[in-house]
Amino acid sequence: MISSSRFSMLPEVIKNLLIINGLFFLATIVLYSFHIDLIKILGIYVPGSQHFSPYQLVSHMFMHGGFAHILLNMFALWMFGTALENIWGGKRFLIFYLITGFGAAFLHLGVQYLEAQSILGDLLEMGYSKASIQQALETGVVTERAIGGAFGMEKFAQLAGIYNIPTVGASGAVFGILMAFGMTFPNQHIYLYFLFPIKAKYFVAALGLFELYRGIANDPTSNIAHLAHLGGMLFGFLLIKYWKKNDPRFYI
Repeated sequence: MISSSRFSMLPEVIKNLLIINGLFFLATIVLYSFHIDLIKILGIYVPGSQHFSPYQLVSHMFMHGGFAHILLNMFALWMFGTALENIWGGKRFLIFYLITGFGAAFLHLGVQYLEAQSILGDLLEMGYSKASIQQALETGVVTERAIGGAFGMEKFAQLAGIYNIPTVGASGAVFGILMAFGMTFPNQHIYLYFLFPIKAKYFVAALGLFELYRGIANDPTSNIAHLAHLGGMLFGFLLIKYWKKNDPRFYI
């Protein structure tokens, strides 16, 4: 248990994460007016894309696609992360946050990479050359329109979406925090819409099943990376289990 005298409503790591995310969001708005798109620079792309850079594994976690996106993520980080940081301490909390964020990206990008390889194989079987595929991805212009017809164009559009649209947000790490909260405080009530109480363990389980369903459904019209959310929860679960096994004092 944790003494009430040590409890902070805004612990240090969460406070700094809120500030950093806020500054990145403000910089995104300001620089966009100067025709500099930070989302395209700092968002993460699938390996194999001409836009991919290793630093994006970190930077994408501090970028958000809109006010509602950052507001929901930061509110959830504060709401569910405060108790965890007070119990674990700042160092352990930050490690957990970053690892779950990396885990979310790993699962999301891994599935995207496999999907891209499958589409590339389909296009090569249709008769498109590697050079024309690469040119289409870089310029947006398909020079061999006769091959594959509408189906070929659809495959090119899918591939371009995977390679040229970045993923941004702290959602993967936040979903890891949600998993940790549910495992650490399983019987704590969460009030949906501030009205309907549900125990944290049931809320997290239902959320995980929903993200799994949406990830498998793979709705092409959705811009939400459900598998990234699931990846954050999965890595959060594994990390909690590892810590609990090796240092159970943190979970008394």
